[in-house]
Parts: sequence; structure tokens; C-alpha cells
Amino acid sequence: MRFVSEPVNVSTRVGTQPVNLLGLDRQAMQAFFLELGEKPFRASQLLQWIHQRNITDFGSMTNLSKVLRKKLSELTEIRLPELIQEQISADGTRKWLLQLSCGNRVETVFIPEQGRNTLCVSSQVGCALNCSFCSTARQGFNRNLDTAEIIGQLWLAEQLIGDQERVTNVVLMGMGEPLLNFDNVVRAMNLMRDDFSFGLSKRRVTLSTAGVVPGIDRLSRVCDVALAVSLHAANDTVRDELVPINKKYPIKQLMQACIRYIGSHRRRKVTFEYVMLDGINDSVHDARQLASLLQGVPSKVNLIPFNAFPGAPYRCSSRNAIMRFQETLHERGIVTIIRKTRGDDIDAACSQLVGQVSDRTRRSIRQANGVPCAV
Repeated sequence: MRFVSEPVNVSTRVGTQPVNLLGLDRQAMQAFFLELGEKPFRASQLLQWIHQRNITDFGSMTNLSKVLRKKLSELTEIRLPELIQEQISADGTRKWLLQLSCGNRVETVFIPEQGRNTLCVSSQVGCALNCSFCSTARQGFNRNLDTAEIIGQLWLAEQLIGDQERVTNVVLMGMGEPLLNFDNVVRAMNLMRDDFSFGLSKRRVTLSTAGVVPGIDRLSRVCDVALAVSLHAANDTVRDELVPINKKYPIKQLMQACIRYIGSHRRRKVTFEYVMLDGINDSVHDARQLASLLQGVPSKVNLIPFNAFPGAPYRCSSRNAIMRFQETLHERGIVTIIRKTRGDDIDAACSQLVGQVSDRTRRSIRQANGVPCAV
């Protein structure tokens, strides 16, 4: 099946503010060069200079004319987030704190493994949702990241890990809900998969969502990537507590959207993420309920031991409970993996990313005062 991208809004027009070329995918880059009176193939050349050769100095882009290089230096820029801090875990996981031009900070995590190197990328400053088990949610929300700030995390990671390693997989599982920043996220994923940029396989780019149903349907039309869903419960009562957006898009609607997504991408599975919370969602009954929900749905389940953070209202399930949960799913034919906790000693594990957020929602203040927050 061939996928044709929907047009996405992007400012490429020359004006008083320089255009940040880092955030333009091929379609937007071609439009930009046409506006300058240049041939569209210049887009591919510039993408290679920026994303494959890691060149940000226009003067070094030798297959562009001197006139064009001068024009680019006057009208555009290649601006990256600023690296503020690096932390390295005992297990080799690396976490980078990046500062944006607005002063907010986000976190990006690099997870090296045998045969693969995964980068966990943020898509928002904070998070607009309020999942009760997530440290990021407590920071509140400031704004969406633009495309340059998203792809800039991958660009910087490639420089920081050096020539001996490469990022092989990208997961949009960092700070924020990617489907609430749809256009910027799609453009960034286009760059990740473009042969003239990072050239990652569509199976090596994963978008993780808490269940924004209209976004899942829209994604199926414009971008062929792997989909992961933060499920965490198999009934609406528990999921309403853990993932409050479930009140707007309950499990039945979410599962129907997942089935539609699978149908639009042949032979594709959806990954369901399930954080293990002691006494909340980890019983054999919960496992049976989850297995029943997933019957007939091409999928796999990632069981995620809960990673505690200060003031967390939950505890991680015991090892026995997690193993019993996995066994119950296996008995019912559900492929189930227990995710190994990585980087928890530097607060880089799932649900632990916080960054530094100027909270526009005042959620962080309300939670500090013990006041519950609505979505």
C-alpha cells in the first residue's frame, strides 16, 4: 500500500525571522527552495548536508553555489537545542537535558542494547495529559515542541554517542503526548525515515500514544510507523484513574482505532504498554481481562515495572506478580515481554522524565497542594 502524506502546515516563507532549516522535511524543503527560485533537488542536497554529514555551516556546503550559500546564510539558520547536562547510568543509559530557546528544558534518553540503540524522544514541554503514574504529568504543560526541536534531539544524539555507534531505533515515548503535536511530530518522523536524512526503517520508528483516537486514525493515513499504546488497564474503571483521557476515548473506541490502524498497515502489530502497579492492575483477573480484550488483535504486550518517583501514589508490583501476569497472558496466546528497567538510577526510566517546565496549566501547583487535576 502506498501512503501519501497529507499537507501539513509549516512556515517556510522568508520574512523577518530566519527559517530554521533543521525543521523542514523534504516536502517543506522543496517548497522553500521553489520560493527562492531554486530547483527542488536542492532540498535533497541540503538534507544530506544537515542530517547525514552533520554540517551546519553553509560555507562548507560545496555542491551549492556561492550565491545560494550566501542567500541561505542571510535568510535561514540551523538552530539546535542546547545541551545543558548529561547523565550516564551504570547500565550505559544516557540522559540529556536540553534547553530550548524559550528557556524550558526537555529530556532525551539513549538506551544502548545488544544489536540496537534506542533513542527516546520528547514531543512536548511537559505533557498536556495527566496520567497518574507519570512523573512528567506532574510538571504540567507549557507548549508543543516544533519539528526542529524534535529532530534536533536525534541530531544531537548522533553527535554525542560518536562515530562508533548509531541510533537504530527511535521511540516517541519521552515527555508529552505525540498525537497532540501531530504536524510537528509527523514532519520529524518523515525526516527520521527519509533516505536523504536519517534513513530509519518504518519499523524502527515508534509513536507511543495514551489513546488519542482521532490522532491514531489520522496517523494511519499519513505516516507508516510502528504504533504503541499506553493501555495499563483492561477496563474503563481502572483506566479512567490511570489514564484520564480514557474518559473521552474509552477502551472500546481505542481498540477499534487500533484495529483500523492495523488494517491500514498490513502485517503490522500494535504494541500495548502496561505498567505494573501493585494491587491496582496486576492480578490474575486483570491478566485474563487483558487477554480477552486482545483476542484477535495482532499485538504484543510490554509489561513495564513501575518506576517510582518522589510523591508517587503507587508501588511496583512484586516480581512474582509480574511473572504470574506474564504467564497468564502466555497461556492465552498473547506475546508478552517484561521490559527491563534501564536508567532508573539517573531517573531516565519510563515515566520518570521531568525536564524543566514553565507550567501554563498550574497543574504542578494544584498537585503540590493536594488538589486533583482534571484533564
